[in-house]
Amino acid sequence: MIDYVATVRRGWQNAIAHIDFPLLLITLAIMGLGLLTVNSATIDSTHRMLSQASNMGVALLIMWLVSRIPPQKLMNFAIPLYVLGLVLLVAVFLFGVKVNGARRWLSIGFTRIQPSEIMKIAMPLMLAWYFQKYEATLRAKHYAIAALLLLVPFGLVAKQPDLGTALLIGGAGFFVIFFAGLPWKVIIGMIAAGVSAAPFLWTMLHDYQKKRILTLLDPTTDPLGSGYHIIQATIAIGSGGAVGKGYLNGTQTHLEFIPEKHTDFIFAVYSEEWGLLGNTLLVVLYTLLIGRGLMIASAASTLFSRLLAGAITLGFFTYAFINMGMVSGILPVVGVPLPFMSYGGTALVTLFLGIGMLMSIHTHRMLVKK
Repeated sequence: MIDYVATVRRGWQNAIAHIDFPLLLITLAIMGLGLLTVNSATIDSTHRMLSQASNMGVALLIMWLVSRIPPQKLMNFAIPLYVLGLVLLVAVFLFGVKVNGARRWLSIGFTRIQPSEIMKIAMPLMLAWYFQKYEATLRAKHYAIAALLLLVPFGLVAKQPDLGTALLIGGAGFFVIFFAGLPWKVIIGMIAAGVSAAPFLWTMLHDYQKKRILTLLDPTTDPLGSGYHIIQATIAIGSGGAVGKGYLNGTQTHLEFIPEKHTDFIFAVYSEEWGLLGNTLLVVLYTLLIGRGLMIASAASTLFSRLLAGAITLGFFTYAFINMGMVSGILPVVGVPLPFMSYGGTALVTLFLGIGMLMSIHTHRMLVKK
């Protein structure tokens, strides 16, 4: 009996050995708020909440599996995953399924996949591997090659068009290059060049993208069209007041004024019901998540681990900042979900892949001999 108990204890300890509990608890807290909000947003269709709960279970399992893979082995996936992502993106460009004017999906018979999701993980993995490989001999040419590795998939995704996902991929890649030591003078030069090229870049945007930017400046120019999302979302956020209208009591939500209320605009639903107090809690949780991720990055023992952890962590920040910004009316609507809150299985799995990698980096870090 004693041997059996000891065996069970060892098995349990081995199962949780690679779990970083501060990171997990913060993520579960955000996810719990998300599940409550999805339930409120889809109160007449409870299968969505059950489906999201199922998605969370699958995502947690994937997180646990990835957390057990040492960073040295994660490096082995960098090139194959990046090449696979590029091949699939080219396949989407040539043979992809077109829905609502966007060619973002690839049909594989029994289902459809969105290859751009792969690049959210493949990009920081690839660039972190690249800088690890040339750590001792980094030169300007290496940063130029890294930029090229980033721009090719960024361009393919933006061409679909899917500006939101392209920004997330671009952000993940840029954070790796930045943490690898990109000089500030180069960054300032890039910003200046971007501002100078703004008129040219404007001509390259699709009509709907131009309309979103113009609508951001004045949503009332098309209140029943392109400005509808922003107007209704800001009404919901403002009507929440200091403490909100209460759970399941959001009028904008339940009178069907908020579009895409369980996906991209879930923050408006949450804000209306929980108000400024709830928003403060959510921002604190995201801040703790980002802080914990940066702590893991700073304690990592290799350049690959530091770059990967830093890029994944700031990727969470990019997700949250863009989503909250577009729902609040300070950024254009680009279709980015709120991390760990919005309904959706693919995005949730991608996010938990990142969490699993952070846990792997933290629990497999090597002790540095002094």
